[in-house]
Amino acid sequence: MKRILLAGESWMKHTIHVKGFDSFTTSEYEEGAAWLLEAFRQGGHEVTFLPNHQAPERFPATGEELGRYDAVFLSDIGSNTLLLAPDTFNRSRPTPDRCAALRDWVLEGGSLCMVGGYMSFSGIDAKARYGATALAEVLPVECLTTDDRVEIPQGTVPTVRMPHHAVFQGMDGEWPFFLGYNRTLPREGSEVLASVGEDPFVALRVCSKGRTAAFASDCAPHWGPEGFVTWRHYPTFWNNLVRWMTA
Repeated sequence: MKRILLAGESWMKHTIHVKGFDSFTTSEYEEGAAWLLEAFRQGGHEVTFLPNHQAPERFPATGEELGRYDAVFLSDIGSNTLLLAPDTFNRSRPTPDRCAALRDWVLEGGSLCMVGGYMSFSGIDAKARYGATALAEVLPVECLTTDDRVEIPQGTVPTVRMPHHAVFQGMDGEWPFFLGYNRTLPREGSEVLASVGEDPFVALRVCSKGRTAAFASDCAPHWGPEGFVTWRHYPTFWNNLVRWMTA
């Protein structure tokens, strides 16, 4: 049993409805973490889920706080959410650099995975901007400096380059299709286990005493469609990844 922190995978929508002369608004809160949380729980792990709107105040800010977990997963949560705590953004007070804290924690033996999405790696309009943070030093891929989304409405199936790797243990057959991913660059010293063309899709890296992983697409819709989240190997893949990260 491992203790896992999953941060991100939530959003709010504020919609304007126009009906002729009149208009009104509705608001919704949604989460996309259910499939990944269930996969971890099937693996017997203890999972703490920290949605995006709670992360500015509650995400761990020190190595001691991060040390409560065996692995941290960042999924669709931009770097500003980690960097701009309310005390800093609203009250102009200094607070710890949580991207730097994550980097240092990894170098001292922690395990980190970044999962793709519109607010991962560089992200839409390059707003996620992890390549400009201290965390870039330990990621297994290099982030672009521009919008890194690759939209594939017709779908694409990643190519598994290292089918005998421990991360793919117990998995057979072709992967499901995906509707997009974050484009990154391979990094020297990392292993690219799966790719789309020359772009890393699953990448791993040993960083000093710690380990990091990158999964370039969504863990849930929209880039990861129903065929992925209901795939029989979905729990196996994520739990194998946790096992490798925390070995």
